[in-house]
Amino acid sequence: MPRSPGSQASCTRSCWMTTCTVSSLLLTAPPPQPPAGRWGLSQPLTLPRKPLNFQNLPEHLDQLIQVDKECEESQGEAEGRLGPSTVVLDHTSGFEGLLLVDDDLLGVIGHSNFGTIRSTTCVYKGKWIYEVLISSQGLMQIGWCTISCRFNQEEGVGDTHNSYAYDGNRVRKWNVTTTNYGKAWAAGDIVSCLIDLDDGTLSFCLNGVSLGTAFENLSRGLGMAYFPAISLSFKESVAFNFGSRPLRYPVTGYRPLQDPPHADLVRAQKLLGCFRAVLSVELNPVEGRLVEKESAEWQVQGQPTVLLALAHIFHRFAPLLRKVYLVEAVLVGFLLGVVEASSPAQAQSVVHQILDLLWLFMEDYEVQDCLKQLMMSLLRLYRFSPIVPDLSLQVHYLRLTIAILRHEKSRKFLLSNVLFDVLRSVVFFFIKSPLRVEEAGLRELIPTTWWPCRSSREGRESQETKDETAEERLRRRAYERGCQRLKKRIEVVEELQVQILKLLLDNKDDNEDEASRYIFLTKFRKFLQENASSRGNAPVLCPPEYMVCFLHRLISALRYYWDEYKASNPRASFSEEAYIPPQVFYNGKVDYFDLQRLGGLLSHLRKTLKDDLASKANILIDPLELQAATMDDLDDDDEPAPAAAQRPVQALAIGGPLPLPRPGWLSSPTLGRANRFLSTAAVSLMTPRRPLSTSDRVKVRTLSAEQRTREDIEGSHWNEGLLLGRPPEEPDQPLTENSLLEVLDGAVIMYNLSVHQQLGKMVGVSDDVNEYAMALRDTEDKLRRCPKQRKDILTELTKSQKVFSEKLDHLSRRLAWVHATVYSQEKMLDIYWLLRVCLRTIEHGDRTGSLFAFMPEFYLSAAINSYSALKNYFGPVHSMEELPGYEETLTRLAAILAKHFADTRIVGTDIRDSLMQALASYVCYPHSLRAVERIPEEQRVAMVRSLLAPYEQRPWAQTNWILVRLWRGCGFGYRYTRLPHLLKTKPEDANLPSLQKPCPSTLLQQHMADLLRQGPDVAPSFLNSVLNQLNWAFSEFIGMIQEIQQAAERLERNFVDSRQLKVCATCFDLSVSLLRVLEMTITLVPEIFLDWTQPTSEMLLQRLAQLLNQVLNRVTAERNLFDRVVTLRLPGLESVDHYPILVAVTGILVRLLVHGPDSGKERATSVLLADPCFQLRSICYLLGQPEPRAPGTALPPPDRKRFSLQSYTDYISAEELAQVERMLEHLTAASAQAAAASLPTSEEDLCPICYAHPISAVFQPCGHKSCKACINQHLMNNRDCFFCKATIASVEDWEKAGSANATSSAT
Repeated sequence: MPRSPGSQASCTRSCWMTTCTVSSLLLTAPPPQPPAGRWGLSQPLTLPRKPLNFQNLPEHLDQLIQVDKECEESQGEAEGRLGPSTVVLDHTSGFEGLLLVDDDLLGVIGHSNFGTIRSTTCVYKGKWIYEVLISSQGLMQIGWCTISCRFNQEEGVGDTHNSYAYDGNRVRKWNVTTTNYGKAWAAGDIVSCLIDLDDGTLSFCLNGVSLGTAFENLSRGLGMAYFPAISLSFKESVAFNFGSRPLRYPVTGYRPLQDPPHADLVRAQKLLGCFRAVLSVELNPVEGRLVEKESAEWQVQGQPTVLLALAHIFHRFAPLLRKVYLVEAVLVGFLLGVVEASSPAQAQSVVHQILDLLWLFMEDYEVQDCLKQLMMSLLRLYRFSPIVPDLSLQVHYLRLTIAILRHEKSRKFLLSNVLFDVLRSVVFFFIKSPLRVEEAGLRELIPTTWWPCRSSREGRESQETKDETAEERLRRRAYERGCQRLKKRIEVVEELQVQILKLLLDNKDDNEDEASRYIFLTKFRKFLQENASSRGNAPVLCPPEYMVCFLHRLISALRYYWDEYKASNPRASFSEEAYIPPQVFYNGKVDYFDLQRLGGLLSHLRKTLKDDLASKANILIDPLELQAATMDDLDDDDEPAPAAAQRPVQALAIGGPLPLPRPGWLSSPTLGRANRFLSTAAVSLMTPRRPLSTSDRVKVRTLSAEQRTREDIEGSHWNEGLLLGRPPEEPDQPLTENSLLEVLDGAVIMYNLSVHQQLGKMVGVSDDVNEYAMALRDTEDKLRRCPKQRKDILTELTKSQKVFSEKLDHLSRRLAWVHATVYSQEKMLDIYWLLRVCLRTIEHGDRTGSLFAFMPEFYLSAAINSYSALKNYFGPVHSMEELPGYEETLTRLAAILAKHFADTRIVGTDIRDSLMQALASYVCYPHSLRAVERIPEEQRVAMVRSLLAPYEQRPWAQTNWILVRLWRGCGFGYRYTRLPHLLKTKPEDANLPSLQKPCPSTLLQQHMADLLRQGPDVAPSFLNSVLNQLNWAFSEFIGMIQEIQQAAERLERNFVDSRQLKVCATCFDLSVSLLRVLEMTITLVPEIFLDWTQPTSEMLLQRLAQLLNQVLNRVTAERNLFDRVVTLRLPGLESVDHYPILVAVTGILVRLLVHGPDSGKERATSVLLADPCFQLRSICYLLGQPEPRAPGTALPPPDRKRFSLQSYTDYISAEELAQVERMLEHLTAASAQAAAASLPTSEEDLCPICYAHPISAVFQPCGHKSCKACINQHLMNNRDCFFCKATIASVEDWEKAGSANATSSAT
């Protein structure tokens, strides 16, 4: 459409005005002035300027950024320095030990005992500085050395002459000898190393604060030049900055070892000034003059002349923005200024416009390098920023990061190529804990400190609790207010971190290419694979403290999108009802790498359960593809690794660069074996639920994580994506978007990998507070009791009190930080939500029958561990009982443990042990035990039936522990929490299961009794296994204490292996617990032993009597082996004592000889006395009597030097003591009566097996003889005759008189 003359004139005038605007602003708005001195402009400022227009604009810009030749030529030249101008670590010759050096030769990780490495450049004159970024706070010595220093795996920097070091781990300085120096460093600190070779001094700074002169009178002169150097132990890591980036804490008068690019820096600053001028100045058309705009109002209107001017600027600016020094010194500072001076919305608008201009005027490779360096600089700044009271530094860096990631094109590039491939992007979600609370401003935030006062008395049924005084109440409330102030400031940072993850999980930005969420899923899965497949390889793993923060932010972002989807899709579920559908585990759409499944290897499951997959889930495994995958899996040695070859590699300091993968979260290592197997196994899936013919089955190849598209994940009208193969038990309504299900699955993996471990580790701060609080209370008690005339003692106690108080002030403030970042109520709710997700997932998977075996083991592990964390780590500030749905969750977890601890679908030994131990711990606490009692009766009975199954081929020790906990509190003298002899020792952790108050379950005991009465084989098989294990455990215990005693009696100094002591104590504890299970069985179902109409009762009673006599004789003999070992009180054998084992034996005897029916008492008495090992003296020992007392005489008072049940009146009731006395009187009388009635037995009439009992049984058909006890015990495991190996058909009673008469009549 032709323009009117008026419009053409208006347009011409507008373009002319714009031209004038651009020309004027480039003349009138000069860039920031460069520093004075040698780096100034080459042209004098008094020269007249030429008229500026678009024809000579390039010439003007070239003249503007021109610097003198002296500046260009002097780059890299410096007096007093020798070596390359680009300073890096010398990985070819300047090292000792094994070290992993990053690809930029500035980062190093210790990979041996104490490796050492130095730089490529040394100094011999002048003042020099370099910085070390501390990534881990372990054992390191940082400083300087000469080329003549020789190091080894034991001696590093500072351990030889002419080498000097600072060690912030031990807070010392080193030069052959060592003295205290400086402050303790922490991960995230920056150490500045300064050397003054003019004065011969050496000093260090920590986060810009001088630590003072460390060394003086350095050796100088001919041949003396000093290299930056470090020695670090295994797994420790640092990064050096010799000057390749701007120093974080420059010191006046000291030069970095590597000169900054001064000329390029001047050019970049001038070009940035021009760029700012274009953005910030506009021509007011009304007034006809230039007007400067606020940064929040910067906006390019799109005039051709402005864009042309920017094109010329960026033509010169773009190559400079690829350099790391210039990006950090110029661009980052400029963008941070925009963020700090504007509101978030305004800053976002400006940053978005700047990024648009970068992508418009720079080549793709240029802007990509610029963004990469920009994010690397931001991450370093965030990670190594000091903690200030308002966390303002962290807030600014995160706000700029968010502003950059809100730019869609930049976000997708960073996600695809930088965030998880090059950077430790997880650092953005971490909030480091300050090691020095004073520098972090916690003293001002929390002026009043407080710590809980716990009772130190343990072991009784009731604990004394101390009432809170008014002063303590005021201190506690003031402390809590300070904690709330701190928490609010931390929540600001956490919210910004969640915003970053929300941007990365955005799935609505698929305008031209893949949405951010699906790029994130690919990178996230590889991140999980690296950490899951490299456990134990610390350089590859993401630190667990980072993983904890990442998990919480991920859960917040995940639940946000989950509930947002629910709001627009009513048929979907809320995040409170989230779980992972079971088909995800077997349809091959999600890669679980080499993580173990409940049923074993995935290849094995696909072979053995292929029919179930076809019938239940319409999935058919292709045999040819599976066979090919299996063969490919076995032949992984010849695997080409093109992907690994394309990635940057590390240099291994053993003579040159070697193709080792970088640390796993810096670049992803190739895991060919498990990854390839899962990605090539083919499956066939059909959605209709009808019988499938061969012609109906369509083969679908499973795609790897990199090959998947949005449709492969979310599905389409004919494809359910991740949910292909839905079993009939699963509902068909959608839970949420499939991509969110995969994120949730990854969150569960993260918790299992390292989050739970870190949650337990951070409890150490609370433990330290409790220990110091106890020490302070003890000191204050001593002060009160100390006589006033002992001023020397009072002075020392006062000093100790001051030290403990100062330490508690420090720890209580640090504990406030830990509670706010790790153990807050919100974090607890996250872990609780994850627990409920795991429970629902397990329940839904269980309904699929045999397909449950495909579920990865980590779901069960995460459920067990998350419950343990909620119960043990978040208290006492937050209680699990306050969580919503607490009782229901306990019951659901109880049902899972009760059903699956003996589930035949679970084959992994480790996970089966974990389930058993979890159930054993579960029944130790009243709340969780009541939850077990609330599960359906059918499940309870099934659980008890599994516990009563024979112990062979099972983890019988844990099974027995569960049964003991159900009985504890009902047995003879079995109401203690801690053993009597341990009450005066150091209190243990009151949360341990073994230290819980007795909470027996009569309901489960009744189930046990009913089951033992049911079948003829249940009770005998169970009791035989218990008796066998008791015989083994006690025999092993006796054998080991013999070895310990022999070692202790040798004249030479001996050290008993601590592992042997632990095994010995374990065997003793097992013996006691097995005796308690026998006591429970006899109490609940005495007829198993005493009703001799049952075929196995007599044999079981004889075996029991034999074992009881053996235990009594070994433990009660005067000055015996057991007494001597107990007297030694060796560390590790604290639980070994007379009381626990003797009261357990006494409980069994009392049940047999006092509580049973008369007929049962007579049978038990006759069997006990008939055993040749029976000694009445052992029974007398229980009451402190050396020998049996005469009938009718009173019981003597207890002798404190001798063991006696009478001494334990707090643990044994008067009624129980009376029962023991009646038992002793009964056995004394029965023993005397049996002795009078017994006839001597000739040797030929004794059993040829045991030589203890008379012959009483004959084997048929061979006719050989033995006592009934020997043959009955033998027949439990073998049907062959002792002597002739003939098969025994039957066993008949044999009496000598009857046999002789039959022989004579036949004659």
